Amino acid sequence: MPEASHSSTPVRLLDLHPPHGDFRAEVLEGLTAEPKSLSPKFFYDERGSRLFEKITRLPEYYPTRTELAIMDRRMPEIADLVGPGACVIEFGSGSGLKTRKLLMGLDSPVAYVPVEISREHLLASAQALADEFLDLEVLPVCADFTQAFELPEPSTPPTRNLVFFPGSTIGNFEEADAIELLEVMHTEAGPGGALLIGVDLRKARRVVEKAYNDAAGVTAEFNLNLLRRINRELGADFNTGAFRHQAVWDDQEGRIEMRLNSRKDQTVRISGAEISFAEGETIVTEYSHKYEMEEFASLAARAGFRSVKVWRDDQDLFSIHYLERD
Repeated sequence: MPEASHSSTPVRLLDLHPPHGDFRAEVLEGLTAEPKSLSPKFFYDERGSRLFEKITRLPEYYPTRTELAIMDRRMPEIADLVGPGACVIEFGSGSGLKTRKLLMGLDSPVAYVPVEISREHLLASAQALADEFLDLEVLPVCADFTQAFELPEPSTPPTRNLVFFPGSTIGNFEEADAIELLEVMHTEAGPGGALLIGVDLRKARRVVEKAYNDAAGVTAEFNLNLLRRINRELGADFNTGAFRHQAVWDDQEGRIEMRLNSRKDQTVRISGAEISFAEGETIVTEYSHKYEMEEFASLAARAGFRSVKVWRDDQDLFSIHYLERD
């Protein structure tokens, strides 16, 4: 367990953030496709990251508290499987709640490498961990983790790399893309490496839809913030009041589909381009696939991972998988 303390030593950022032009190109490509779509990775500007942290504390949103409860119960087993002296590589740096639980529970991890597309959020969370854990080297990387990226080398060579991907974010990807992401994780884990990943389980429609349609409207605000980001960064003129949040369960595909629904016929200007919307037309902003445990193990095997251990809660809402490279 690393020593908990306080320090003002600034972390050094490895900035591999994609250029601004990529954001514009991907937005226009998505909004001229059929159906229209926007990548969920663009949710996480500074405000979007804060809104998502608020979502994780909502009573309807079961994944975060359930995953934390599994970690509380199973941390000694996780630590035994990982072993001492690991380098933890987290794909997506959140509030640090699960990260702190993992780092405190592991046996003398030598480094923590958070990989996050939101630079401001990444720096804040990385610095907070560096201030808390004096003997842990914190090496933040600002990058799109869906693409292969440069991995910084810790000062102390680790015994193995552990890729950490909590929160069931893997569910945001369709099957082929999920396999590609798992292949990136396989590469970054390196020889002898492992993956600790949260996976949301299939469950009753009412439970899932309630989690993505909270009574306080935070998820709706999170969804609409994507349009506000496009307005701010690309000079677009989306009227956010002319779109409404939707989240519906597709039983055949086993996923929640989050959308923005156009309330009227309208035309939006984005960086010199004009995008037309018919009343009722939607922008798909996120898929969140739910898996059976064996179904996910089979998916990961196609990326070169071997399932070693799976833990789930007593209500079969959520699971955590520990896998190793073949």
